[in-house]
Amino acid sequence: MRAIVYAEPEHFELAEIPIPVPGPGQVLLKVLMTGVCGTDLHLHAGEFSPTYPLVPGHEMVGEVVELGAEVTSLSLGMRVTVDNARGCGECADCRRGMAVACPLTQAQGVNAQGGFAEYVVAHAGQCYIADDLSIEEAVFAEPLSCVVHGVDAIGMRPGAHTLVFGAGPTGLLLAQLLRATGAASVTVAAPTQFKLDVAERFGLRTVRVDRDNPESTVTELSRRAQEGYDVVADATGQVSVLDQAMRLVRDAGTIVVYGMAAESARWEVSPYEIFRREIRIQGSFAQSNEFDNTMRWLRSGAIRTEGMITHRFSLDEYGEALAATRSSKSLKAVIVP
Repeated sequence: MRAIVYAEPEHFELAEIPIPVPGPGQVLLKVLMTGVCGTDLHLHAGEFSPTYPLVPGHEMVGEVVELGAEVTSLSLGMRVTVDNARGCGECADCRRGMAVACPLTQAQGVNAQGGFAEYVVAHAGQCYIADDLSIEEAVFAEPLSCVVHGVDAIGMRPGAHTLVFGAGPTGLLLAQLLRATGAASVTVAAPTQFKLDVAERFGLRTVRVDRDNPESTVTELSRRAQEGYDVVADATGQVSVLDQAMRLVRDAGTIVVYGMAAESARWEVSPYEIFRREIRIQGSFAQSNEFDNTMRWLRSGAIRTEGMITHRFSLDEYGEALAATRSSKSLKAVIVP
C-alpha cells in the first residue's frame, strides 16, 4: 500500500509499505479520509514526540475491510472514526483517569501508524460507528473530541461571557461547544475574514483582529465586555495572543491554553497578577475517553461543520496539504487516499 513515511523531521516520502495485518481485537480499515491539522505541522518539524519511521495522520475515517480474531462489535463494510490514542491502563495517570498523560500512550499518527495511508489497523474498541454521518462530518470527530476534553477541563459556569482567539477548525468547534454548554455569549476573534464569515454562519459573534494594531483589537473586545471575559481561550498557539488574553480576562476568570505553541516558546506572566486577580490558567493537551460524547455532539446538530473543509488532496499531494494548512487561505485540509 502507499503511505506517507517520515524517516526524520521534515523528510517524508510517498512509499510502498506492507498492508498491516489486524491482530486479535483489531480491524483493518480502508482509509476514506484523514484530516490535516496544526499538530501535523508540529510533527513535520519533529515536535510532539514522534517515533520514526512515522506514518502520520490522526483524524481518521475508514471502512472496516478485515476483522481480527475475537472482534464482534464491528462488521465488514461499516464506516468508523478512530480514537487514535490508547493508554496503557495500568500506570498512575491511567488509574486516575488521566490517560492523556500516560507515558506509554500509543497514539496513531504520532508514535504508531496513522491515517496518511491507504490502510490502517486500529483496535476495535477504539473505533466508533459513523454510518449515519457523512465522511465530511465524521472526519471532525477527533478534533471535536479534543474540544470536548478542553471544555470539560474549563468547568465553565452557565451564563459565562467567553472569547475564543482563532477561527480555524479548532476555534470554530470550541466556540460552538462553549455556546452549546451554557455560555451566555461567545465571541470569535481572528484576522481572516472568510473564516469569520463561517463563524457568523454558525451564529457566532465575531471581531476581526488587526495584526498590525493589536491594541485596537484589545480596545474593541474590551468595549464588548467591559467587565472582561469569564473565559478567554487561545486556539492559535501564539504567545502574543496569550498576552492579550491576560488583559481581557476578568478577575477570577480562566485563560485556556488550547492552541499548540512551539516547544521552545515561552510566555512571560506576572505571578503577582495571577495571585492578586485569582486568574486560572488551564491547559488542554489532548483528549482521552471523549469519543462517545463527541459522537453524540456530532449527531445532535449543535456542532456544525459544513463549509469547514476547504481543500482536498491525494497522498501524492501531501506537501501541498501541509502548505495549505499553514496558509491563511485554507480552513481545513483533508487527505483522501
